[in-house]
Amino acid sequence: MKIVRFQRRDSIAYGIWEENIIREISGSIYGDFTISASKHKFSEVRLLPPAEPSKIICVGLNFRDHAAEIKEELPQFPSHFIKPLTAIIGPEDPILFPRVAQRVDYEGELAVVIKNRVKDITQEEALDHVLGYTCFNDVTERLLTRVQGQLTRAKGFDTFGPLGPCIATDLDPSRLTVRTYLNGKLMQDGQTANTVFSVPFLVHYISQCMTLFPGDIISTGTPSGIGPMQPGDVVEVSIEGIGNLRNPIKAL
Repeated sequence: MKIVRFQRRDSIAYGIWEENIIREISGSIYGDFTISASKHKFSEVRLLPPAEPSKIICVGLNFRDHAAEIKEELPQFPSHFIKPLTAIIGPEDPILFPRVAQRVDYEGELAVVIKNRVKDITQEEALDHVLGYTCFNDVTERLLTRVQGQLTRAKGFDTFGPLGPCIATDLDPSRLTVRTYLNGKLMQDGQTANTVFSVPFLVHYISQCMTLFPGDIISTGTPSGIGPMQPGDVVEVSIEGIGNLRNPIKAL
C-alpha cells in the first residue's frame, strides 16, 4: 500500500495511491482509517510531504561504501543528528541553493516513518512501530561539514529535506535499492543490505534517547556517489517499491 498526502484545490487529505488514481481516506493513517468513495486523478492533485513529523533524525556514515568514499572509519554506534522541520519539502518543490553556499550535495536515502509513540523499545519489536518507508534527500552544504565540525548548519537550511512521494508499507527495509539521478544520470546505486546498522536497530537505538511520535522520520544514511548540484539541475531519489522523489534546484 502507498499512502500519500495531497492537496486538491484548497483541501488537504490523505489517500491511497493506486496507479493513476488516489482514493481519499478518512481517519488516521497511524491508526484506523477507511477508504472513502472519493477518488481523484493523479494529474489533478499536488503531492505533499507524506508525513508531518515532530522531528527528522538522520543517520550518518551508515553505508560502508559511503564511509569509504569520504575516508571515514565505520562508526561503532549510529551517528545521528536532527534536521529542522523547515527543511521539509515535497515532490517537485524546489531545493533552494543558499546564497552562502559553495557546494550543495544530494544524498539519496531510505527514510523510516514511525507509526506510534514509542520509547526505549527493543530491536525485536521495532518494526511493529514502523508505518512504512519513503524517499529522503539529505541535502548538504558539503564545505560547511568540514569547516564547522558539526552538521546543523550544513544540513539544516530551508528546503534541505525533500520527502516523498509516498509512505510505502509492507516492504523489507533490508532488501531495497536506493538510487539517485542528477539530470537523468545515475549517480548513486546502493543496497540497504550494505548498511552498518539495520532499520530495527536504528529505531531501537534512537528510541533509547528520545520519544518517537507518529510521523517522525528516521533517515538511514546514503550510499556512495555523493556529488554537487547547481541551480537549474533536477535531482531524483528512487527506491524500489516506493517511487521517485523529484526536485529541481533553484537559486535564491
